[in-house]
Amino acid sequence: MPEIRAKAEDTTKDNIVAGIRLTHPDRLLWEGQGLTKRDLAAWYEAAADRILPHLRNRPLTLLRCPSGTGGRCFVQKHGWPGLSDAVRRVRLKSEEKQREQDEWLAVDDTAGLIALVQMGVLELHPWGATLDDPDRPDRLILDLDPEEGVAWNAVVEGALAIRDRLDALGLQSFVKATGGKGLHVVAPLEPSAGWDEVRDFAHGLASGLAEERPGRYTANPLKEARKGRIYIDYLRNGRGASAVAAWSVRARAGAPVAFPLDWGDLEGLEGAPAVPAGDPALLRSRDPWQGFFELRQRLPGASRTGAGQAA
Repeated sequence: MPEIRAKAEDTTKDNIVAGIRLTHPDRLLWEGQGLTKRDLAAWYEAAADRILPHLRNRPLTLLRCPSGTGGRCFVQKHGWPGLSDAVRRVRLKSEEKQREQDEWLAVDDTAGLIALVQMGVLELHPWGATLDDPDRPDRLILDLDPEEGVAWNAVVEGALAIRDRLDALGLQSFVKATGGKGLHVVAPLEPSAGWDEVRDFAHGLASGLAEERPGRYTANPLKEARKGRIYIDYLRNGRGASAVAAWSVRARAGAPVAFPLDWGDLEGLEGAPAVPAGDPALLRSRDPWQGFFELRQRLPGASRTGAGQAA
């Protein structure tokens, strides 16, 4: 990571990045790569212009690994002592008890990103809805998660099949490498339908593929149903559910990044992309999701049916 490390050394003074002081900046987070907290902060600083549009004004689910990937990692959704004010604490009415308030976290700028790094956050998973309209998702997400032994070309074929079905319904979609062995297919939406309607729509797509090719796909999340198949996870489309953000690092061996792909890129890939944080080529290339946030499209048949669910 010579270029990213150089940026960290050149732009930090007394281990301050984006106004946030890093303690233990040389702590190894990925021992196999020699990747430190300082390096991770430098990556998120360099990638801020790309990742923040996917995070800003959204509730976040975080994966914290304070001692690095070799130590204990855990999911964090709410605030904790010592967390910088650069990370916003927001209140949403709970789905079950409309009178009670749930606390969530959100970031809007680079300082917020680096404040999370300081507290050992490695992965960033935003909701599929904004804080302005938390009960009406503004994206549809289908996660293709292959079991061990499933060929990569089968994952690609599945993503293309979902793309084609969405296209036939008038929905343009985008594809993302997850930093793991699968792919995400994402269709931006106008926030008109509620969570139940979007989840049911996603379930219908996943189940339709599974019915056509039961030996290849399943929409059943149970482990025994997934053996030798690709699980099409439609449950990402639920209130409180999340998916890894584009440009987030993963807490996995090699420090891979989840990043947007062009549909045409899939043809040239021999396996799931595993590009490490700090690879300068990732940020030099054109963002293949250009136009994602400007696209206006509505779930087929949807009206403002989510109005009754609004907080």
